[in-house]
Amino acid sequence: MNALADPRDARAFRCVRCGYADGVAELAYAFDDGPELIERIRFPDAPGLAEDRKVVFESALRMLHLIAGVSYYKAGVPPRIEVGTGPLDASTAELLDALYVDGLAEFAYRNGLDLRGKIAFPRAAVPADPGLPSMGREGRPRVLVPIGGGKDSLVVVEALKAIGSESTAVWVGASPLIAGVAARTRRPTLNIGRELSPVLFEYNRIGAWNGHIPVTAINSAILACAAILYGFDAIAFANERSASAATLEYDGQHVNHQWSKGWAFEQVYAAWLRTHVAAGLDYFSLLRPFSELAVTRAFAKTGAAYFDVFSSCNRNFRITGPKPADRWCGHCPKCHFVFLALAPFMPKPRLLQIFGGNLLDDDTRAAGFDALIEYRDHKPFECVGEASEARAAFTALAARPEWREDALVARFREEIAPQLDAAPLALEPWLEPAGEHGVPERFAGALDAIRRA
Repeated sequence: MNALADPRDARAFRCVRCGYADGVAELAYAFDDGPELIERIRFPDAPGLAEDRKVVFESALRMLHLIAGVSYYKAGVPPRIEVGTGPLDASTAELLDALYVDGLAEFAYRNGLDLRGKIAFPRAAVPADPGLPSMGREGRPRVLVPIGGGKDSLVVVEALKAIGSESTAVWVGASPLIAGVAARTRRPTLNIGRELSPVLFEYNRIGAWNGHIPVTAINSAILACAAILYGFDAIAFANERSASAATLEYDGQHVNHQWSKGWAFEQVYAAWLRTHVAAGLDYFSLLRPFSELAVTRAFAKTGAAYFDVFSSCNRNFRITGPKPADRWCGHCPKCHFVFLALAPFMPKPRLLQIFGGNLLDDDTRAAGFDALIEYRDHKPFECVGEASEARAAFTALAARPEWREDALVARFREEIAPQLDAAPLALEPWLEPAGEHGVPERFAGALDAIRRA
């Protein structure tokens, strides 16, 4: 494979073709006339597609092909994108342009690139579809709930249980940890396989561009296909409102590690599904109105059944590299933030039992927690809450006898808090939901269940 041409020298990234047969979707890409990069998505025990679903599935599959291409495009970042599966209407092309620019903003920042004005999916005048089928049905909604192994999706599962929704825990890729968490939900489960092209890893070995991708967008497109295949009428993600906050601003561009978890992507993709796939297919985040602190409060109250199996530590989910011996490494930004966010709402002995120690009583972790509150550093490139809510959590702990003398809480109280405006440090405002969300009315009861937690 050493004879592979460097994709960074390519003139075009080609979305060659996509197809589906016998539960397997095949997505093919190439740089110029180089070897095809073929990705496969495996839908287990997929039923046959009814005639009235074939056209809408083809539309969802085609969009999956284009969205998943971001994993491969980034290897070379060539100046032209070609689509071999037919012309794109303006709204589809615009969605993809935004996904590749904003969803790859962290990748571009870390590699010293600027993708603005350099990505343009081809578009053409495409006749509007005269009518789309509805995915809805009478009775209880059938909901796919993406499970990531952490607390957020479990809050969604329990809220949907509270209103009697028929939900299935779904995840993409092989993860024993997620499988164990999904089994604990006592809901039906669906594990979809995703096999990246091995050619991509060969490109990486010869020095191709590499970095963060908007994986939630890819999973969203996979689950849209799954909803059509298996007959679901809703996809309920667990992305809270802090996912919309930029990690940093650089050269006039907002760089957000969580862009495809944010409100901007949710709105445009939900609208695209309604106008291009099925009018009654709901795509939304049930946690959108809530802060991370409100979500951790709900989890502390409703998630006791998961305390011994859940983990938000991303080191569990690496494709390559070592994984933590336990569910929590204790050193990464996710471990730090989840510990800090749960601390105001959970008995201290129980929290220490979950993590295997007190992360806030260790001076060597100071730099990690400083980044969470944006003290001497910017917010980490991780799925963590806003710096201001991390400060509010510290402030709450600094007032509690059982926490205030722990090393990093005492440091915050004595050294950092005096430099801050006291007004925004209150915990209570973070526990109130915001009005901006896309949750359908039929799930209003689930929102209420989270508010009441």
